[in-house]
Amino acid sequence: MPAPIRPTAEEARRERIAGLAYDYAAQPKQSWRECNLCGDAGRPVEVARRDRYGYPARLVVCQRCGLGYLSPRMGAAAYTQFYSGVYRPLVSAYHGRRIDAETVQAEQRQYASGLAAFIAPHLACRPRSILDVGGSTGAVAGVLSDRFNARPTILDPSPAELAVAQAAGMETVPGFAESFDPGARRWDLVLLCQTIDHLLDVAATLAAMRRLTSPAGRAFVDVLDASLVLQRTGSIEATAKIDHPYYLTGPTAAAFFAVAGFTIVAQRLSDDGHRGFLLSPGPCSDPDWASLEAAAGRFVADVRANCAQDAGGRP
Repeated sequence: MPAPIRPTAEEARRERIAGLAYDYAAQPKQSWRECNLCGDAGRPVEVARRDRYGYPARLVVCQRCGLGYLSPRMGAAAYTQFYSGVYRPLVSAYHGRRIDAETVQAEQRQYASGLAAFIAPHLACRPRSILDVGGSTGAVAGVLSDRFNARPTILDPSPAELAVAQAAGMETVPGFAESFDPGARRWDLVLLCQTIDHLLDVAATLAAMRRLTSPAGRAFVDVLDASLVLQRTGSIEATAKIDHPYYLTGPTAAAFFAVAGFTIVAQRLSDDGHRGFLLSPGPCSDPDWASLEAAAGRFVADVRANCAQDAGGRP
């Protein structure tokens, strides 16, 4: 009797994702005509129609500045529901292991230790307060608050993950930075760690972070560089995912910071493709749009070259 045929790793992954029964196609969505970075409304180019999970997600790139974004995409209510009950199970199904508010803490603490070592030499003074935007369970802010003897505040839309931070004695605020109004309160160190790609409005969030950062304070933001992920995966569909409404690169991140009123103090590149930027408050400035347009052209050309290789039987 012949042995049963076992599914391949990719087939098993698809089965796990299908088992979640999440109907992304049925979720309410809206199209975005204006680029969140440059405001251009007439020249987005489509580069993908499906994401790494297999969902029908349309990814476009602005030809004026190079910012990638999903259009159409889910709105705030649908994404809040997604993060409440779908996001962690979906990522778990993709990787084939449990990833939740409990299991991510060890990884986040390791990440935070490296982050503390990176930013410490560039701080003008020891921060007395820390705000972690999209701070999850508070693991990162907890390590940094211990390192600098600072008071941590966690801002996040997930009630389950905030509960973990609250149980650890941290101040928690449910919601998003764009709608967070702390009055006159400011923080000495404002973090946006591996979160910017998940935002619904990058420009508004960075502007809010600028307002939330004390005059002598610092902010830290890291982005998953879409151009590096494309180089490593060889596929734009492997780069796209419904939990990332936006796709930044080094040049587009720097442009966002300039517009928001941040100056880059230092930066680092992690092994997983994240570019980290330590920022200080500064004047708002206009990016070099001509250079961004040239970089956008190169990125789109790289996407098309990889698509052509796939069509030609890429190994």
